[in-house]
Amino acid sequence: MTNHEAIAIRPATDSDMDAVTAIYAHHVLYGVASFETTPPDAAEMRRRRADMLARGLPYFVAADGDAVLGYTYASPYRTRAAYANSVENSVYLHPDAIGRGLGTRLLTVLIETCESLELRQLVAIVGDSANIASIRLHEKLGFRRVGVLQSVGYKHGRWLDSVLLQRSLGKGAATPPAR
Repeated sequence: MTNHEAIAIRPATDSDMDAVTAIYAHHVLYGVASFETTPPDAAEMRRRRADMLARGLPYFVAADGDAVLGYTYASPYRTRAAYANSVENSVYLHPDAIGRGLGTRLLTVLIETCESLELRQLVAIVGDSANIASIRLHEKLGFRRVGVLQSVGYKHGRWLDSVLLQRSLGKGAATPPAR
């Protein structure tokens, strides 16, 4: 892996999705950030990305040349109309890229992009209370803990919490939304 400055944060392309699929599969199989238990294939990951883009939501990768080291995207927090100005974020890193500041860089670009889209709330649902690195990443970037759903998932032989964090974007709840 090369230096931090050489790594670009850019919109994900279809050609990035095999690497994105592999990164996500690692987290599904060995981690607790995702509560999925079977990794989706590349076709499903492409479909998911296309769905987010069709909704006008951002999807980025951290890339060192052709090597994808991580990715982030915004998805609808909930699908009912009243939630249209709130999105949920996801951030996943290649295991070799963890601890290099890429999560911060990815999430910062995602926050800025969501603000430019005039979205108002960004929600993070962190898999497991013990996922301190993810919780700290979000708190460092202005998220606040708003709750914990205890023992709502079961994976790798243990019960897992979901930690809910939230960050206002732009005008937040100070004014009615633009859309």
